[in-house]
Amino acid sequence: DPMGEQVSDMVLFNANDTREKLSSGKTMDFEETILITKGNFLWSNRSRKMMKILEDTNGRNDFLLAPCSPETFQIMYKNPDYHPSCFENLYTSLAPYDIKPDDVPTAFNIFMNVQFGLDGKLSVDPPLSKAGDYVLFEAEMDLIVALTACSAEDSNNGTFKPIHYQIIE
Repeated sequence: DPMGEQVSDMVLFNANDTREKLSSGKTMDFEETILITKGNFLWSNRSRKMMKILEDTNGRNDFLLAPCSPETFQIMYKNPDYHPSCFENLYTSLAPYDIKPDDVPTAFNIFMNVQFGLDGKLSVDPPLSKAGDYVLFEAEMDLIVALTACSAEDSNNGTFKPIHYQIIE
């Protein structure tokens, strides 16, 4: 997060069989927490480790909310006009791998600050990430990774900034 307060949505697929993909449910089951951070693994729908989080300088990520879509902006934000979305960014980027929109799972929302009240009500608060915060992942298998800067105003404290990524071999 080079400038701070920018959320990124990330999805994972097994590069050798794209029917195996990131699972928020399996991850929260096996990690026994909804607050996924350093030391946790991201698990697949086949109960296999896909990535390990080696470092997380912010420590607040979300695995409850789906990638925003045009419908998100129509239903939740009452915006009848077209709005760019994470879901579109993800599925259009994954199309060359024959991954269809219906195959895109719930994203791991890096730096997204979702809070929940005693009554279970969810709220999306401004990210706690500061300029230079990062997450370091280690792949546990060959992966197709799709990553997008989140385009929902509530997730980014009303502004949109770039994200950076680096692949280290």
